[in-house]
This record gives sequence, C-alpha cells and structure tokens, in this order.
Amino acid sequence: MKKRFQKMIKCSFLAFFLFVAAACSTIERFPGEQWEKAVAPEDLGFSSRLLDQAREYSGTINTAAVMIISDGMIVDEWGEVDKKFMTHSIRKSFLSALFGNYVAHGTISLDLSMEDLGIDDDPPLTAMERTATIRDLLKTRSGIYHDALYESQRMKDLKPVGLMVRPGTHWYYNNWDFNAAGTIFMQLTGKDIFEAIKEDIADPIGMEQFEPGDGWYVTGEESIHPAYPFAIDARDLARFGLLMLRQGRWKDRQVIPAEWIYESTRYHSDATLYNSDGYGYMWWVARDFNTYPHYPYVEIPDGSYSARGAGGHHMLIIPEHDLVIVHRVNTYQEGTSVTAGEFGTLVQMILEARH
Repeated sequence: MKKRFQKMIKCSFLAFFLFVAAACSTIERFPGEQWEKAVAPEDLGFSSRLLDQAREYSGTINTAAVMIISDGMIVDEWGEVDKKFMTHSIRKSFLSALFGNYVAHGTISLDLSMEDLGIDDDPPLTAMERTATIRDLLKTRSGIYHDALYESQRMKDLKPVGLMVRPGTHWYYNNWDFNAAGTIFMQLTGKDIFEAIKEDIADPIGMEQFEPGDGWYVTGEESIHPAYPFAIDARDLARFGLLMLRQGRWKDRQVIPAEWIYESTRYHSDATLYNSDGYGYMWWVARDFNTYPHYPYVEIPDGSYSARGAGGHHMLIIPEHDLVIVHRVNTYQEGTSVTAGEFGTLVQMILEARH
C-alpha cells in the first residue's frame, strides 16, 4: 500500500512537471523595436498563393495598407504600412482601452452620473439625461441625443431626435457619448488624451512612430465636448491590436487589465441599427445569430471584435485564430473609401489563405 502511494506521488509530480514544462515551452512572441516578419507565410500556416490573391483583390479597391499578424509576427503586409493615416472612429476604441487602468485603480467609477460629474452642454441636459452614467456613455446607451461634434451625415440621419428614453435602455452610435467620455477621462485623470495614449499604451508596447502631436481636438458650436482624432500608421495600430489579442499583456507587463479587455470587448448591445451584429464598450463585437454579420461576406467567430473608422479603416482581432488584421485607406483623399462589404471580402480571402 505504501509503495503504491509513493508511486502515485511520483506520478503526480511527474505529471505536474510535464504540465509546467509544456506551459513554459509555449512562448508568445512580441515584436521588439521593429516587427519580425515570417520568412514565408507558410511558416505561420498561410498560403502564399492565396495571400497573393488577397493582395491582388485589395489592388482593385481603395486599400492603402494591410497588415496580417499571427503568433506575434507579420504573416504578410503590403501598401504604405508606415504612413500615418487618420483613425477616424478608431479613436474611440483607444479611449476605451485607456479607461481600463483608471477604473481598476479606482480613479474612475463607471457608476458616476453626469449630475455627479457636473457634465452638461449648451443647451443644457435634461434632468433625466443627467442620470446617465459613464458606463452608459462607454456602451453608447446614454439616451442623450444632443448635437455632437465630428458626426457623419449617417449619424445625424439616424439620431433619434425627440426620443425620450431612460439612460441605459437604447443603443445608438452616438458621438455625444464618445466625446463626453473623452471630457470625463481628462477631468478625472488630469491627463490629455494623446499624452495618455503615449504614456499608457504607445511607450509600453514600443510603438515606432506615434507622438501626442499626431492628435488634435475638434471643437465647434454643436457641443462643448470636443472630438479627439489622431493619425497613426498600420505598424503601430497592429501593435495595439496584438496588445488587445494578448489580453492587455505585453511581454512581462500587464499594460491594460485583462478583466477590462474582457468587459469592454464582450457583447453588450445589438447593433442592428448600424447593420452590424454587436457592440461592447466602444468596440464592435462579433455576435452570431444576430440580424447582421460582423462584416458582410465573411463568417467571424464569436469572441472576435473590431475597431472601425470611416472610409474603411479597420483593426480586426480574432482570438480564435490568434489573428490581427489591420486595413488602412488614404481618406485624406476626398471620396476615397472601402466599403464594409469590400473589406469583408478581403477578410474572407485572408481566412481562406489560413487553411
């Protein structure tokens, strides 16, 4: 009996040792000062021939740059990957990520209301609108349908003018929420948004080009809360995508709390109003069986999410495939854009190349 017990103990230690050895042998890659590129896409399980077809297709639309990241390395890239283009609404996903540490450390409480914070506008918010919380803004469910800066015509057309709803009950892609969230972030942290991106995200993950001077504030008569666009290149945007894919961890540093990554990128709202599937905290979230797909013409697994900017800017993160896809368009050129369907077609070609 004693010998059998000793044998069981030895086997248990052996099993534990083998488990630890296997875990330690799985080393996640991160780029150093510069990205590392696979010698051939086949080294990371992709077909060069099919990726060439994807590249050829992107040449028929207005794609300016593409980066495909897997296993922490560049599978393939093409176009002006080191040129800074506008983020447009990708700015919102950066702000969402910035909130993570300050919520975790107690600097920001998501349950604070506009009334608590003294947040108003011109004309003033109603008593019910003042009950909206920071969490409602991050989910874009505030019910505050005030004029806002940096709105597209589509946003203006879909705005539920005259609709009175209790905060938290109705999803609408609302620039007032996004812009006011920026005001609140600066108010509670005492930090400029672009300085915070540099200090809290860009520097820890080694972004190669981003500087606070790449951002600016858009002001105007519509609202007292400014928009906060900035420019960034595909290489640095891909680093941010990899940070999100790695649950906020970069090498041995937890840059953004993993709990915040989960909470902000999980499904909170149906995004049918925008012909999409789901929405989190300033992230578009894949949700199977909703009315619309995440992107047309491609099946994206649940658990995936994306940041999107007007004109065809996309950063798509697919954890199930350990994959980040960055797509840029030169929207400095008026009238230049890539539709969601065109990008979806391109993603489908990239996923087919993966097999």
